[in-house]
Amino acid sequence: MCLGEAKSRFEHDDLMERGRALVEESIQFGVTNMRAFVEVDFGVGMKCLDAGLALKREFYDKCYIQICVFAQDPIFSYNYGSPSMTDLLKQAIKRPGVEVIGSTPYVEKSFALQEENIQWTIGTAKLYKLHLDFHLDYNLDVHQQPAVHSVIERLHRAQWPTDRDIAGLSFRTVVLGHCTRLTLFDNNAWQNLRREIGNLPVSFVGLPTSDLFMMGRPEKGAGGSSRVRGTLQVIEMIKKYDFNAAIGINNVGNAFTPHGNCDPMSLTSLGMGIYQAGTKADAEILLECVSTRARAAIGLDIMRNLRIEMGSPASFVIFGTNGAQNFRARKSIQELAYDAGVERTTIFEGKEVIFS
Repeated sequence: MCLGEAKSRFEHDDLMERGRALVEESIQFGVTNMRAFVEVDFGVGMKCLDAGLALKREFYDKCYIQICVFAQDPIFSYNYGSPSMTDLLKQAIKRPGVEVIGSTPYVEKSFALQEENIQWTIGTAKLYKLHLDFHLDYNLDVHQQPAVHSVIERLHRAQWPTDRDIAGLSFRTVVLGHCTRLTLFDNNAWQNLRREIGNLPVSFVGLPTSDLFMMGRPEKGAGGSSRVRGTLQVIEMIKKYDFNAAIGINNVGNAFTPHGNCDPMSLTSLGMGIYQAGTKADAEILLECVSTRARAAIGLDIMRNLRIEMGSPASFVIFGTNGAQNFRARKSIQELAYDAGVERTTIFEGKEVIFS
């Protein structure tokens, strides 16, 4: 059975059960805000969107769920006959509660159609005042032209708002996920990309759990020893080139990432090894990448430090308040980033979140 056929068999109750479990587990791990991707295509229709919007309403007083209508399938390379994928996506984004549109340009069948995907998605996001999320440049092919430059050029051409104070309620952010092709950039390429972006509200999101599992498949007859993989080096991007970057959990328990759970702090621990990040400063950046920088990336605010001050959002997590004492003291951010443990209390908008 192909993936599309399997998705077409989804039932609302099944989607609600799985979605509810993922949201509850996330909250118990301290998540107070999340961007949730719901796939829309001719196989699954609006089933995922219906479930996502229902869960957004169900958990409104426990977690902020930002719904992204996501085109995982091609928008312009489809083989569905007369129906238009663009019409289907427009129907979806007009539903109350949808705040983001996203697509995967690299699944299109040609470079020209990839460009059409990028252009249409940017134009649609701007027209309907939606945040924008691309999964982009998911390869390690030095001969393949990075699409990120086209995205940046088209954002400038579309006069995407860059000033939050001027744009007000029309201010929207742009997230570029995966982008593993960029790991082949040299110093000059990174500096040029930073100049190209300028003041655009663009953030990069590394998705290491998916990247490590999906990439590095050995060629037949290669012996299986060579498994070249890549994931955005977010700490270097922040420290050396002044990008905003974050890390996120892309999939849990499916064909793309069968391992792991919903704990963002598992990424800080994994990141210590992936990014060779053993200093106190690196640990603070890693924690920012699953908290304040992640919030900024999805447009919630621009605060990027870890301090709790008067007027700060009253949504946060307290570590180590429940259960038996652990042999690890976890008295510093660095110790939390190494291993946060599971003892947590989640506060959302000033109230402790408790599940009966």
